[in-house]
Amino acid sequence: MESLPALFSDLALILVTAGITTVIFKWLKQPVVLGYIIAGFLIGPNFEWFPVINDHTSVETWSEIGMVFMLFGIGLEFSFKKLKKVGGTVGITALTELVTMCVVGFVLGKILGWSQMDCIFLGAMLSISSTTIIAKAFDDMRLHREKFSGNVIGELVVEDLEAVLLMVILSTLAVSKSFDGMQLLYSMLKLGFFLLVWFIGGIFLVPTVLRWARKFMSEETLTVFAVGLCFMMVVLANLAGFSSALGAFIMGSILAETLEAEMIHKLTTPIKNLFGAVFFVSVGMLVDPKILVDYWWQILVITLVLLFFKPMSNVAGRLIAGLGLKQSIQGGFCFSQIGEFSFIIASLGLSYGVIDEFLYPIIVSVSIITTFLTPYAIKAALPTYNWVNRHVPKHWLSHLENQESGIKVKSGQKVSMASFVGRQFKHIIIYVAIVIAVLFLCFWGGSVIMDYVPGLWGNAISVAITLILASPFLWAIGFRHTLVGTTKKLMENSRFNQTIILSIFIIRFIVVWVVATSVLRHFFNASFWMRLGIGAPWYRMFNIGMALIYTVLLRVLSPAMKFHKHIEERFTENLNKRQQSQVFAIPEILQENCHLQKMTLSPDSVYSGQLIKETDFRDNYNVSVVSVERGKQLFELPKSDFQLFPYDKITFVGHEDHLRLLLGRVEAFDDTLIQEHEESDVDLYKVEVRPNSPYVGVTLMDSGLAENFDAMIIAIERDGQFILNPSAKIAFQPADLVWFVAQKERAEVLMRYNPETMP
Repeated sequence: MESLPALFSDLALILVTAGITTVIFKWLKQPVVLGYIIAGFLIGPNFEWFPVINDHTSVETWSEIGMVFMLFGIGLEFSFKKLKKVGGTVGITALTELVTMCVVGFVLGKILGWSQMDCIFLGAMLSISSTTIIAKAFDDMRLHREKFSGNVIGELVVEDLEAVLLMVILSTLAVSKSFDGMQLLYSMLKLGFFLLVWFIGGIFLVPTVLRWARKFMSEETLTVFAVGLCFMMVVLANLAGFSSALGAFIMGSILAETLEAEMIHKLTTPIKNLFGAVFFVSVGMLVDPKILVDYWWQILVITLVLLFFKPMSNVAGRLIAGLGLKQSIQGGFCFSQIGEFSFIIASLGLSYGVIDEFLYPIIVSVSIITTFLTPYAIKAALPTYNWVNRHVPKHWLSHLENQESGIKVKSGQKVSMASFVGRQFKHIIIYVAIVIAVLFLCFWGGSVIMDYVPGLWGNAISVAITLILASPFLWAIGFRHTLVGTTKKLMENSRFNQTIILSIFIIRFIVVWVVATSVLRHFFNASFWMRLGIGAPWYRMFNIGMALIYTVLLRVLSPAMKFHKHIEERFTENLNKRQQSQVFAIPEILQENCHLQKMTLSPDSVYSGQLIKETDFRDNYNVSVVSVERGKQLFELPKSDFQLFPYDKITFVGHEDHLRLLLGRVEAFDDTLIQEHEESDVDLYKVEVRPNSPYVGVTLMDSGLAENFDAMIIAIERDGQFILNPSAKIAFQPADLVWFVAQKERAEVLMRYNPETMP
């Protein structure tokens, strides 16, 4: 018999051990992530009294897949639009924490007597939190819809981007022992370019494909399609030099803008849970008691410093960003650990040979300990806030809360010259990024074409295809203009405005001309012209002149570029489709105080079966029912006498805080998967109709069996044939075998009418 690969036995050991430990931790009412870590320690190589895994490489691969699915799930719940909404706040908070922890880590390393590079790397490792750990803690503790959770997830995304830049800086320091500002700038531009291109391309293409394929989609095909897109973006991110986790998050964010987002999240959650379990078990396998013993005091000092300074720096950043004290403490206490990026940074230092080998196991141990403590830190946030609220002077609290009571209204403002210039350059940057992406693809495709069609025709065809595909976007850079009325008013104000606006339009024209020249130079390069016997001055003039003619031609053909409008409209429609699927969209001026939220009514909810007028939605929570989805039916603006049924999807409108309080009463689903009921005394009985039975010749309808004995006849066996679910008009005959269901007590009473029965 062929032996199984070691991966099968390893997975059996991992999942069975994880299952047992997590059940124990659920019984103890502790987060299951801690159970996973304990399971990993038990089956890891450092625990001698338990079976260990054999194929570490395969388990590490599964662990990486688990991290991918966890970041994919986070992206599905946190879109780029939400990141834009909280961008300023999370940016300030993440930067405050980054700077603080880098300084704290460097100083701490010096106090411990470590080398300068060890100190620099320690600061970098302490500054990055674990997205997967916090996400899992939110899952276990059901905190995803808490007010502070959106900012936390947004900050984690920003921290992951910061980690990418940190790795560039540290790589430069490790190689040259000096800081290269240009390399950092290049990395930032590269990151921004790829994020922009991926987001724009993804929003344009993915929802369009899903819309076309929607009628062919089943749960199976949608799952395969979504997971395939996730791993495709993981590969693209890796090819671009970024982490697989970032790629998974980006694709999740793109799919979050589609109508299929909720279904994709539902379908991929079991996959995420399976692979996520392997990820956290693999983290627990890194626990080495020997390291804890040898470096116990360094690990203890670093852990204590991290547990104090990291949450406090985050709380400070949130207060600086203008968040209230309660939200600052609740969000800040989530950042009490280091995670997977810290391991990567430590591995980077080891690969360059610039840090000591003891630093990696120390950081792993600190990560394990802080991961274990993260759920408790999150739980400690609210008691800490209550303590601060009781002991801090009231005038300090009013200053720290930094919130105005009442509705915040943003008054409309006229478009200023500064905002006009900002819009113009934002427009140029976005379309230049799109054009660069198109050129990359066309240059690659052009090389393929020139291999099959050598000579002048191959180059000419490649140039034509490239310029045609880039034309709508180049036209948008050079000649698209929407703020015509605003532009005229600004130009009428002053000569300075006229000069600035004309300069912007000239810059836009020059950008198009430069891009066109670059395309011609790429395909009609020096070697191409040399083969034709034409010298440098002439072919340079030809390229410049043809690019100028192409640019002018774009301006002349502006009416023919109307299809560009359709491209933009499709992008905007895809971006807003999920929001538009709601009954109505909340305008930006009201978004600070008014939210739409969809909740699924639990059968165990107190509202199940009630009329809307019987509920306390308005009186206690100040929210209103906007719509109710029931199967394929949509009831918009239901009346007060509308009855709510279990599993109705109810859309409420109200303040975010009130909706959060109501959520627990509407979605009152029990955590227990299988509900155990009392043993039923209903059973199946069989009785033969004897010739002297009082039921001979009596129809089932007239027998009174259902009314008098609560007996349900399910079959009559007659002459070896079964009559299933017999008609009420059928009459009993001698020798009939009657099968009926009834409670034991009632069945015994019934059978007394015919002593010769066979139960």
